[in-house]
Amino acid sequence: MNLAQTFLEALESLNGNKLRSGLTVLGIVIGVAAVIAMLSVGRGAEESITGSISGIGTNLLFVFRGDFSETIRNPKPLTLGDAQAIGDPFQAPSVAAVAPALQGNAEVAFGGERTTTQIIGATPEYFSVRNYLVAEGDYITEEHILGRASVVVLGPDVADKLFDRRNGITGETVRIEGQPFRVLGVLESKGGGSFGSQDDLIIVPFSTAQARLIRRSSNDRVDIILVQTVDAESVDLAVEEISQILRTRHRTPIGADDFTVFSQRDLLTTFESITGILTIFLGGIAAISLLVGGIGIMNIMLVSVTERTREIGLRKALGARKRDILIQFLTESSLLSLIGGIIGIAFGWFIAYVVGQIAAATNTDFTPVVGTDAILLATLFSAAVGLFFGIYPASRAANLEPVEALRYE
Repeated sequence: MNLAQTFLEALESLNGNKLRSGLTVLGIVIGVAAVIAMLSVGRGAEESITGSISGIGTNLLFVFRGDFSETIRNPKPLTLGDAQAIGDPFQAPSVAAVAPALQGNAEVAFGGERTTTQIIGATPEYFSVRNYLVAEGDYITEEHILGRASVVVLGPDVADKLFDRRNGITGETVRIEGQPFRVLGVLESKGGGSFGSQDDLIIVPFSTAQARLIRRSSNDRVDIILVQTVDAESVDLAVEEISQILRTRHRTPIGADDFTVFSQRDLLTTFESITGILTIFLGGIAAISLLVGGIGIMNIMLVSVTERTREIGLRKALGARKRDILIQFLTESSLLSLIGGIIGIAFGWFIAYVVGQIAAATNTDFTPVVGTDAILLATLFSAAVGLFFGIYPASRAANLEPVEALRYE
């Protein structure tokens, strides 16, 4: 018996029980579709998160007070002097730019609209270090810092909440904590970032924030120092230079740093690891559906063997070999799995497409990615399921004795 004949006979057998075959295929369809949809969602989440982080730049460093393990009690605060020392090209030649900043929350109002958002007290270097661009208007300049100017640059989300638009806002006056500020410009949208939304914020001159909006225990204290290295390859060297400068200035003992230097690359690696594990986890859960579908195939094939016992006996009596019977039933189970896999791929892609459309409709920066590897994995796994769960029924059919099979009622 050649393969073409075996294939045709398998089709005829499955066609003879359309409803049963359809329900069996449905289990594989759901399993394959779930695997592809879950993997595409996980891949999309990974690309969305890593894309947002990479958009800021992999040569960006964040310097915080204290350490994340909180083993150092009463760490010394970061100061403007620390920022100036880090920006010294003789002490830190790997550093290209430094931007000390103050951070807090403030209520912003315009007309009858008001919102509470993050406020940043920044220097002019902050915009280039964070890779911020203005959609309209101007950046904060050194003149604004020296004059403690009452100007503000709005994030696009804040502009939407207060004005319900993002253009034609420059020159308007908003109130921050009840104090009037002239809108200097509006930032371009950047989406989510390492530490929350990069669009829901306002930026004011550092000196203005220091004197009127974000008060700290000392005049030279800062909340965070952002450092841009000369290139991505200099990140590790810059971290060591910054650490050595701060250890000297803070006079901390060896192994007891009272600061943390964090890089975008560290965040990128962490998020890639987390989202990779999440994708595998989602794919594993979806694969359980394929396992259930495979059990369904074995169940149906066992029923088919029982129903066709006399047919198997007659075939053997007419000269069919054990191998022919085995191949016939394996072909039927593999065909069920293959049909289910093809339909499941199309259905899984459709689910991913619908999820992407829903995300787009809700202005969520997320696009499921259906990768070739996910399709190949689901296809190969479904084929393996058909073969694996078809072996026992096929072997049982092939081992039937012709005489006993012919006598079966």
